[in-house]
Amino acid sequence: MNKVELLKTELNYIKSSRIKKSAEVFVNMLPDYFFNIAASSTGKYHPDFAAGEGGLLRHSKAATYILNEIISTKTFGDDFTSDEKDLLRFAILVHDGFKHGVVEEQHTKHEHPLICATCIRAAKDKMELTDEEIEYVATAVESHMGEWNKSNYSDIELALPTSKAQKLVHLADMLSSKKVLDIKFDGNEIKRD
Repeated sequence: MNKVELLKTELNYIKSSRIKKSAEVFVNMLPDYFFNIAASSTGKYHPDFAAGEGGLLRHSKAATYILNEIISTKTFGDDFTSDEKDLLRFAILVHDGFKHGVVEEQHTKHEHPLICATCIRAAKDKMELTDEEIEYVATAVESHMGEWNKSNYSDIELALPTSKAQKLVHLADMLSSKKVLDIKFDGNEIKRD
């Protein structure tokens, strides 16, 4: 499986070759199941396009598209440097990368944002990002669940988004999980016509 090729469109949103190369390194580290499972094991919390085989991949593509559209406007985009926008694209693209754990488990792991952020920090030496950039991506991933940061199935309380960057990653994830959203896909690619 060519993981980078499956996310080529979204990786191409990233302008900086250094940040794009780092994102590609991390995409290659994502577990194979990320590219195959549904976004929600019950189907309860995501739209139809995120259901079934490849649903999590399509959810991540939709979230990345939404975030990219938001930060492409002056209203939101002017708050971020070009590199910060690229780091946001990286964060949203991989935010659910370990949704069922490092080794695939049957259901969503509540602490999947922490698992992904830990993996990002652990991959530091394989990427061309500064310590500050690693933290920028990792903290945006850690807090992407927003107010849904508690679970009846875990004692872990996830971080709430506090910075503008973290809030935008949460917003893009939340919007892409809304059932009223009707993004059309051709296979695993967003239709743009």
